[in-house]
Amino acid sequence: MTTQPVIAIEGVTHAYSTETGPLPVLEDISFNIAPGGFTAVVGPSGCGKSTLTKLVSGLLKPDAGRVILDGKPVTSPRPTVGMAFQNPVLLEWRSILRNVLLPLEIVRGHGLSREAAEARAHELLALVGLSGFEDKRPSELSGGMRQRASLCRALIHRPSVLILDEPFGALDAFTREDLWQIMFKLRIEQRVTCMLITHDLRESMFLADEVVVLSDRPAGIQHRLTVPLGHDRTIEDLYKPEIVECLAELRRQIQIAQGRQPATEEAA
Repeated sequence: MTTQPVIAIEGVTHAYSTETGPLPVLEDISFNIAPGGFTAVVGPSGCGKSTLTKLVSGLLKPDAGRVILDGKPVTSPRPTVGMAFQNPVLLEWRSILRNVLLPLEIVRGHGLSREAAEARAHELLALVGLSGFEDKRPSELSGGMRQRASLCRALIHRPSVLILDEPFGALDAFTREDLWQIMFKLRIEQRVTCMLITHDLRESMFLADEVVVLSDRPAGIQHRLTVPLGHDRTIEDLYKPEIVECLAELRRQIQIAQGRQPATEEAA
């Protein structure tokens, strides 16, 4: 029996209206993400990666094609979707605990009592190493700690889908790698289906089961790569020869998407 995907993107095409006419951004994009799966989307800057997240989350409607979440077409934002961005956007006048609990004041039908909600918030904060910081204000935390709190906030209402739009891009290299490991742990323990937008190819390889490379605008699918790592992966695995080879192939595909010849072909 075939498992129904949690996210199904079917022939999605989208253009923005401008003063000079339509600006085509995405063209006939199709791929699925299975329950508990993790797909990373990479591609040239400005190719429409963030537009794709808005279509999946219901913030935009495609001009053609459709997005299906949990078996139903997306026509508006869904409470079953959690989102985390490059800027954690925590409210300074609220404690970290109250920032994490904020979505439950907005999302209806989550079924959590106040006591259960606070217990879940404490559980998530413990998973990301923020136990003891519940009463702190965002300005009292480092950038990496604020991003951890942002991930907890995105997961507090038990979404079936988590969309990550470059959530680690503004962090230093060591903090970023630390958060990759935390995100991978959260993904497994919370059993959430994820779609990540990133410019970092190593990040895509560490976190994802599959990497989708988009072409330049109007973006189609340039390449798809299945990540040859299991759920026991470590940062050190990124230095394995087969992973280095995968990273080189992703880089080559993005060069092709940008209309550039890969270095090996230029030399030839």
